[in-house]
Amino acid sequence: MATNSLDWIDTELAKLEQHDLLRKLVCRETPQTVSVQIDGKRLINFSANDYLGLAADPRLSKAVADALRSDAWGAGASPLVTGRSQRHAELERAIARFEGTEAALLFPTGFAANTGTIAALVGRGDVVFSDQKNHASIIDGCRLSRAHVEVYPHADVDALQTALKSSGAARRRLIATDGLFSMDGDIAPLAALCQLTEEHDAMLLVDEAHATGVFGEHGRGTCEHLNVESSVDVRIGTLSKALGTVGGFVAGSQRLIDWLANTSRPYVFSTATPEAICAAAIQSLQIVQNEPQRRQELLGQALRLRNGLADRGWNLGNSASQIVPLFIGDPGSTMDMARELSQRGLAVPGIRPPTVPVGESLLRISLTYLHTREMIDQLIECLNDLRSNSTL
Repeated sequence: MATNSLDWIDTELAKLEQHDLLRKLVCRETPQTVSVQIDGKRLINFSANDYLGLAADPRLSKAVADALRSDAWGAGASPLVTGRSQRHAELERAIARFEGTEAALLFPTGFAANTGTIAALVGRGDVVFSDQKNHASIIDGCRLSRAHVEVYPHADVDALQTALKSSGAARRRLIATDGLFSMDGDIAPLAALCQLTEEHDAMLLVDEAHATGVFGEHGRGTCEHLNVESSVDVRIGTLSKALGTVGGFVAGSQRLIDWLANTSRPYVFSTATPEAICAAAIQSLQIVQNEPQRRQELLGQALRLRNGLADRGWNLGNSASQIVPLFIGDPGSTMDMARELSQRGLAVPGIRPPTVPVGESLLRISLTYLHTREMIDQLIECLNDLRSNSTL
């Protein structure tokens, strides 16, 4: 006889819907590019993290097809058994060269890279200092580590310094931060954080997920952009955003990589990614290095968009990147505006708690290299039209 042990879910889902927080799955029916079809409707895509427009680049598809002819598909085992192939090793060497570090280590996802790295670096008796607006993968890594967690106000260096001064009894101290914050689009005060690590004998971990390929002279991210790479102990990255494929990585010293390969549970106990994915990522890294105009033009278009919206009174916070938030506040109003934009042929996602704090619901605009001036002008015109017809 069936039980009713899951009946509570109906009540909880109803609560989410009552507060405009219920998510519903949609289906993209075309490749992930600047124009997509979602649930039968064609939209200009301002929702993807495909910042350099590589997700549907035919060069990546060719790299995958070529690799499949020689390597097959599944890795079949964890990297420490037989899952790590020559292509995995080649990609790790390519990432280390790109990042300018001694070594690098691949993870199945960027989420796994953060959770697995943090939990391997600190534990009971240690303290992690985490920015209030860090990505969920950093937050969960802090929780899984079982270290004491001090959450400091977003980008508040003074508050962090005060917390560090009170941590004298800790065995190890780790500061963990996004380099480029995924919702607000602002950049962490990395120079000041590096100074604090020196003053308080702390480690510094920077998640470059949304900055890899976009910021810095060579596209290495915010650490390169702010010239602090030599002072950052751990750099986390992902292959799934600007690089257009899938997977995560850690770049740093050889001893760091050796330690993670032995102690990071998501690495040790996960099957390695398919070799063909490595081939695509190697191709992506080459494109990032050979075609700097992609990030240069992207950031130029982002500045133009931010200026165009700020001039009309939109609250963009401190965005300084290709991620442009429009702070609305109320989740219901945010989703109403997202639906109206969809009716006008624009995919701009509404972001609500728990992704952002209560009272900070927003529209999140993600620009890519493939967006044209005409597309951006259309977005600005539609947003300003909606604003003139609302109470915002």
